[in-house]
Amino acid sequence: MLIATDERGHVVKRPSNPAIGAMLANLQRGNAHLVLERMNEEEPGNWYIQVLLRENNTFQLEFRDGVPGLHYQTLTVSQEKVLGALLGWAGGKPGWRDGFMWNNIAEQFGHDEAGDPKGPKWH
Repeated sequence: MLIATDERGHVVKRPSNPAIGAMLANLQRGNAHLVLERMNEEEPGNWYIQVLLRENNTFQLEFRDGVPGLHYQTLTVSQEKVLGALLGWAGGKPGWRDGFMWNNIAEQFGHDEAGDPKGPKWH
């Protein structure tokens, strides 16, 4: 199941493409991030894509493919490109990563005392 959550705590289960687009369009100071999580009991780990509207009006886009070692980040000024990535990821479409220069940021993640990953997951 796909779940969308914004910084204000607004949660949408199984969000439609228009709902994802509206949540992205509503990002602003005080509600600057959006997380789409794929919840699947058959696939362990954390599967998500998230976007942060930075103070300089650029978008910081990140995704994680299950484990901290597969956590990537990119920056863009294009809300349209971010929307395409969010919708492509949500729909499992091949090529949604295209058009960005992704950096693996796994080194930013450590683990807490329980062995759980910690790091810049915004919710």
